[in-house]
Amino acid sequence: MGVEFEPRIVAFMCNWCTYAAADTAGVSRMQQPPNVLPIRVMCSGRVSPEMVMRA
Repeated sequence: MGVEFEPRIVAFMCNWCTYAAADTAGVSRMQQPPNVLPIRVMCSGRVSPEMVMRA
C-alpha cells in the first residue's frame, strides 16, 4: 500500500517569545516544515483545551 502518514501540526506561538523567534528564523531564511500551521496568540499560557480542539 505504501501510504505515508504526514501529520498536520498546529503550533500555538506566543506573540512575545516563540512567534518572534520564528520571525527571526524567517529573516535568516530558515524554513519550517510545510505541515506546520503557526497560530499566533498573545500568550501561550492562555491557550485553552477548547482552543486546541477547535484547531
